[in-house]
Amino acid sequence: MPAWRRISLWMDQLDEPLLPRPSLERDLDLDVAIIGAGYTGLWTAYYLKCLAPHLKIAVLEAQIAGFGASGRNGGWLMGNLLGEGRLLAPLPAEQRQASYELLHGIPDEVANVIEREGIDCDYRKGGVLYCAARYPEQETSLRQHLEQLRRQGLGEADYRWLNPGQLAEQLRLANAYGAIQATHCATVQPAKLVRGLALAVERLGVHLYENSPVTQWQSGSLRTPRAAVRSRWIVPAVEGYSMSLAPLGRYQLPVQSLLVATEPLAQSTWDEIGLDRGQAFSESSRQVTYGQRTLDNRLVFGARGGYQFAGKLRHDFNLTRDEVQLRRYLFAELFPQLKDVRISHAWGGNLGMARQFNPHMLCDRRKGIALSGGYGGEGVGASNLGGRTLADLILERDSLLVRQPWVLPDGGLEQLRAWEPEPCRWLGYNAIIRSFVHEDQTLANPASAPWRRKMASRVAGFMEGFMH
Repeated sequence: MPAWRRISLWMDQLDEPLLPRPSLERDLDLDVAIIGAGYTGLWTAYYLKCLAPHLKIAVLEAQIAGFGASGRNGGWLMGNLLGEGRLLAPLPAEQRQASYELLHGIPDEVANVIEREGIDCDYRKGGVLYCAARYPEQETSLRQHLEQLRRQGLGEADYRWLNPGQLAEQLRLANAYGAIQATHCATVQPAKLVRGLALAVERLGVHLYENSPVTQWQSGSLRTPRAAVRSRWIVPAVEGYSMSLAPLGRYQLPVQSLLVATEPLAQSTWDEIGLDRGQAFSESSRQVTYGQRTLDNRLVFGARGGYQFAGKLRHDFNLTRDEVQLRRYLFAELFPQLKDVRISHAWGGNLGMARQFNPHMLCDRRKGIALSGGYGGEGVGASNLGGRTLADLILERDSLLVRQPWVLPDGGLEQLRAWEPEPCRWLGYNAIIRSFVHEDQTLANPASAPWRRKMASRVAGFMEGFMH
């Protein structure tokens, strides 16, 4: 049996034995066939079944529920969507405000469901702290970001500046310059959430088949190793695993994010650090770091991973010594008292990145295909929005959910912008990441000359803009 418990800290913490459900052994005739028992697939099944109990729905999973990013992520349940500011900026003020309220309500919507369904997933809504904590340029960029948020009409109740003293009331860092506190974010134990959702949809009458990889799919039908499925609707909810279902891999690129977890830390250590309300936190560099204090008092900390040539999925997430040490270096910069702490778990996962960093939700009524993805690492919350949106699109419900700029008009995958062919993707990605690493190393060195610091930031900023 595969070592599913070793996927991540989160899967290791589960009390259940992780026995797979039966695989699909017979042909099916369905209303909705969902590929993938991760967040997107399960949320879509949940809302569809709640709204239309008569529908015949099945979820087909290649491994077990939570095998992919849903059981491996950093546990941030955000009331945000990647690129929301860019997508919402052209809208009239009133419409833009309604869209932000929709996004900001994601954590509360999930809280309502987990209470209704009795899912214990360590949910704590403590907000998130985006910190300037390693070099002064971070404060400048964060304040500029806050000004952009204000121009979008978002006020103190949504985002507010914390000076070093105010930040220290929640989180004490070695060299804090300040932070933005965002209120619309919760932390969860992600594997408990996805496994609880799987049980919830089964109680509603959805059939879930595990160890049932989809080997072929097209409009109206799909195949697994032992059965054929006919369905009015196909929902490929595979996100970072899109390369396994052509032609989805043209539009969604798998990249990796890597995490570590410390052993449980003493209360006296947490008294020095803070994070006593379930807050998430991030250090504001282009390296993309993220962390939280777990309910059993570990520090979980992650940072940007990598991209493999031709969009090859990474299957071996036994992190190398260098991969672990980079994350130790980054969190020890913030918390020097943890520089020698024992790391108990190290893992990673594949996530989906759309071209121009544009999340998308679409429904092709002619072909019977509904798709939500491109979350870019923010899928814990965005997948709930995606599941609700796909349910309304499939059921032709006219709602606020379907009238958003990330919801594409009725049509096929050709609406999505494809990624460039190799080797352009690989060369471009690595050039961008190298510019980010160079900027971080330059700015983190107090001895760097002013002209060198400015040049490093300009180059990294240009490369970041190129990605969009």
